[in-house]
Parts: sequence; C-alpha cells; structure tokens
Amino acid sequence: MAGVFDRLGEAAVAKALQELQTPCYVLDEKVLKENGQVLSDVQEHTGCRILLAQKAFSNYDLYPALAPYLAGTEASGVFEARLGREEMPDKEVHVFCTAYRAKDMEAIFNYADHVVFNSISQLAVFGPAAKSAGMSIGLRINPECSTQEESHSIYDPCATGSRLGVTRAQWDKLMTEGVYSLLDGLHFHTLCEQDAYDLETTLNAVVEKFGQFLPDMKWLNMGGGHHITRNGYDVARLEKIVKETADKYDLQVYLEPGEACALNAGYLITTVLDVTENNGIKNVIIDASAACHMPDVIEMPYRPPLYGAGEAGEKAFPVRIGGPTCLAGDVVGNYSFDKMPQIGDRLIFGDMAIYTTCKNNTFNGTPLPDIHVLHPDSTTTLVARFGYQDFKYRLGSS
Repeated sequence: MAGVFDRLGEAAVAKALQELQTPCYVLDEKVLKENGQVLSDVQEHTGCRILLAQKAFSNYDLYPALAPYLAGTEASGVFEARLGREEMPDKEVHVFCTAYRAKDMEAIFNYADHVVFNSISQLAVFGPAAKSAGMSIGLRINPECSTQEESHSIYDPCATGSRLGVTRAQWDKLMTEGVYSLLDGLHFHTLCEQDAYDLETTLNAVVEKFGQFLPDMKWLNMGGGHHITRNGYDVARLEKIVKETADKYDLQVYLEPGEACALNAGYLITTVLDVTENNGIKNVIIDASAACHMPDVIEMPYRPPLYGAGEAGEKAFPVRIGGPTCLAGDVVGNYSFDKMPQIGDRLIFGDMAIYTTCKNNTFNGTPLPDIHVLHPDSTTTLVARFGYQDFKYRLGSS
C-alpha cells in the first residue's frame, strides 16, 4: 500500500513534475494499479465484488488502469451511470440516488443493471418499471448506528433525522408484501474513511434491525467508506466479516469504496504567488484554491498532506497557506517548513485524486487546474486543460 509521497523521491518523477504548468492535478497511474491489486485480492479471498464509487473519483481516462481489478462502478445519478457504462462497458453499473426523477428512469434503466432506492415510496413508484426493465433492485437501509467522528458529521448518514436510508420504524410502517417482493438486495452505507472494526459495528446493527430479511435477499451492498488501501487497515478482518456474512446468508456481498480506489494516487502542484504577514501569521498565497480546487478541505474539514512540510509548530518556519479567492476562509491549513517559502516556490499537496477533480469549481472565475497522468515509467501526459470558455459556458448560452 502506497504512502502519500512515495514516488516524489524518484529523480525522474521529480523532474517530470517540475516541468508542469501550475496549478495542476497529477494522477498517478502506478498507485491506482497498486490500489486496484489490493482490492482485487480482497475479492479473490472473499468472493465479494468491489465497485468504484465514481463520486470520489471519476477521471475516466484512468478507468482502464482500474478496470481489470474491479467488478464495476457505482453511480449517484444518471450521468455517473452513463459514464460507468461508457467507460467500463463490460462491468456492472450500480446506481443509488436519494430521490430519482421520473424523466431520468428510462436512461438509468439503459445504463445500469442494479438500482437502489432510498425510500419505500420511491421503490413502490419506480420498482415495477425497474423490474420490468430487468434491473436488480435494492433498498437502502439506515441501521441508525453512528460510527463517525464528530468532526465528520456532514458525512454521517446515520445522524439523527438523516434523509438517507430506511429505518426499521419506517420499514414497519410502510413496507407492503407487494413492494417487498420487488427486492433483490439491501444496501447500507454508513462509513467514511474508516476501518473494518467500524464495519463490524455497523453490520451488527444491520443484523439486529434487518437480519430477518437477509435470507430472502440475493445480495447485500455494504456501501463505501472502507479505507481498504490505507496503510494499517485491517484487511484480514474485513475479509473475515465479508466472507462470514456471505456464507451465513447465502448472498453476494458488494463493497463500493471510492477513496480506497484512488487513495494517495494524485497530487496538486501549486506555486507560491505571495507571502504576507498579519499579527505574526505568515500567509503564503498559492495559485490554487481550497474552496475551488480541493473543496473537501473546507467541507470535511481536513488539512491535506504537503510534501516537505511539518505540523504547525514542528519546524522553524510556521505558515498559513491559502488560495487567491476573495473568500476569507479559503485556507488550506497551517504548516511549518525548515525554510521560509518564497515567491515562485512549488508546493505539492498529496492525496489529491479523490474529491477534487470531481468536485472543483470556478468561484471568482478561478481557472480550473490542468489534469495530467503520471505513468509508471515516470512520464506524464496532459489529459485536460481548461480555460475561459469552461468557466463561461456553465453560466449562460453563449
């Protein structure tokens, strides 16, 4: 399992990245394949099927690097379902949406083979048509078992009052025999960057609340948030949980991680534009924006790894790094360096393949970074470059 900056110590890689125009994302094909091999091994050992959750990583130019290791893709709507079908055409396509629009259903049936509903009411409305179209139908359940850190509450589907998944109380109130007969599987997704122990805790809650229905199901989707490719993740425990569940209930288990597929497989290369000081705080302003180019830094929130930097008070020169937008909170985080960053220096942020290119935006008219692929032989290929028209076309007709 790769570390965040393992490849940056290679002279050929360092030289290749130095030549790139900033800001730019660099997606590491070698690391993607290494992650894929870990996931492939889990499938081989357990019989489960692992899907790429495209909401975390949807750079389809790299799908050929991942496809040999995966069973397919997971989509959050019709566009991602189409992308999965087009770019991994021989693989499974699963789609889950919190609420489907009627006008999208025909297209979804064309692209997907598994459709998961979020409510009994939507299952009742669209389930018969999905069944007639040959879909394998699932329902998302909510085991009401929170295992998230409090700082990650925005990503906790089991928070009180959550709109995600059917609770047992809702099931008992609304489920009918006719609607139940449509089901092929159940789906739960409660984790975010968590270990197998949290899955075990969640699964115990699932069995307690919904276990009586599992013998009737063909499959169980355990969702995403499994940090399988992170150093220290207990893969053996995951494999034990998955295999025991599949054997006990005689069903197919699915996992749909996004981060685990592309963990540590990308960088955001930036340049220092200015250095200012306010009340003793050195503000290093770069040509990339947390708000625009790494929005999870603000939403999660978290502080991304930065090559050569230490914790805020670890090294001799503490700084606060921020972007060029007008948003006062456009701050990447507090770091420290052995020497003070200077205008023109390059800073490289790690783990920038996930929740970046698929979530970025052009607030303030901020340009989108180029996207490059770093190949195993240390060469790079430009796969996307954006300009003014990419900013403008989203806002009007001309």
